[in-house]
Amino acid sequence: MSGGGGGGGDGGRARRVRDFNRFITCYLCGGYLIKPTAVTECLHTFCKSCIVQHFEESNDCPKCGIQVHETNPLEMLRLDNTLEEIIFKLVPGLREQEEGRELDFFRENRRHRDPPAGDAARAAGLPVGEGGAGADRDHHRSDPQIAVCLDCLREAGEADVTDLMKKFIRCSSRVTVGTIKKFLSLKLKLPSSYELDVLCNGEIMGRDHTLEFIYMTRWRLRAHNQTYPMVLEYRPRIDFG
Repeated sequence: MSGGGGGGGDGGRARRVRDFNRFITCYLCGGYLIKPTAVTECLHTFCKSCIVQHFEESNDCPKCGIQVHETNPLEMLRLDNTLEEIIFKLVPGLREQEEGRELDFFRENRRHRDPPAGDAARAAGLPVGEGGAGADRDHHRSDPQIAVCLDCLREAGEADVTDLMKKFIRCSSRVTVGTIKKFLSLKLKLPSSYELDVLCNGEIMGRDHTLEFIYMTRWRLRAHNQTYPMVLEYRPRIDFG
């Protein structure tokens, strides 16, 4: 009897986890919610990447069909950090699995998209002045393009980091922040040891973030009255240590 009772206890625990599945799985991909993101109009929640991709094609909630926004449904999304923590507690190993996937993704993208410093601007399709024309100027031309304004943030008396002569650029949306930093270093003639921070809406961006990712998650989602082009700010790196 005790053996049967133990089995029943394990079965009950498994059933309780399964009972939560409808609350912690994504309607679009069927997997556990990763970076759960709620639609504020109807409170239905999806993986962040799933719902952002869906809203590129439709303005309606994929689950209930309600029109989320007439022109920009991405403005009506909110990350649910509390739900994310609950899911990680309910599903052992999920956090580590996702962190591993992100690390592999960034490593793979860095290997393919982060060229040597001397070629960074040309390989990214950024304007580089003399030497930028020629065979390399069509590089990444088939990629989705994005317009960016690079504004300088500097303390009074800071001489090394200045405004760019031409601060508006148009380049591939796949360009990373790391490549933008190399482009800035080339244009501003900074020493290789000089470190820059690149910010969007006051938040420091990671070097592996693409411009597309920043536009979707920082520029379009965090303010209702953002204008185009997207504004990125740069400054000397601040050491908080």
